[in-house]
Amino acid sequence: MSASSRTVMVVAGTRPEAIKLAPVVLELQASPAFEPQVALTAQHREMVDQVLSLFAIRPDHDLDINRPGQSLADVATRALARTVATAPGLYRRLFDRKVQAISR
Repeated sequence: MSASSRTVMVVAGTRPEAIKLAPVVLELQASPAFEPQVALTAQHREMVDQVLSLFAIRPDHDLDINRPGQSLADVATRALARTVATAPGLYRRLFDRKVQAISR
């Protein structure tokens, strides 16, 4: 990351999100003005992985929160807990305001 680039967090968890955000990630990657950080919630693991593979996008952070029979509250709780546990750098960047934009 250069001193003048801006970090943009792109978060996807479902196939429709990954399809819509893949071109955004590719454009951010191509620009010297931005450093995209791709984070996955992986609510639909196999389908999201297929889309990212198609576009040759590798996630920077994988929260892996998918569980059978989960409720929306389970997803939200696990997303926060996994962010802290598995991606402390991501958590610090979000809450230290070092990420200039988040796209979902």
